[in-house]
Amino acid sequence: MARVVITPRANADLDDIWLHVALDNPAAADRLIDRIVARCQALAEHPKLGAARPEIAPDARALVVGDYLALYRVEGSSAVVVRIVHGVRRLKDLFDLGSGE
Repeated sequence: MARVVITPRANADLDDIWLHVALDNPAAADRLIDRIVARCQALAEHPKLGAARPEIAPDARALVVGDYLALYRVEGSSAVVVRIVHGVRRLKDLFDLGSGE
């Protein structure tokens, strides 16, 4: 079983998503965040669950959760979630392999 690591930047993305959705519906924001986190935790069992996205970075993978993408990479026995963004964002600029944060 792989370990799932959600970086501080990805956690900040979750906070931003919650705040945006909660302006209209806090309960929906809670459900969305729960769904995103649960989907990311599925990477523990299936680290290559998300599609490879070499156009973003050589080792980038993306896991679709509704309108959002969890961008991650597999590092040894860990799935490292780097960003969680709305699917319409320009993705290549968001995937920073060097920082890990």
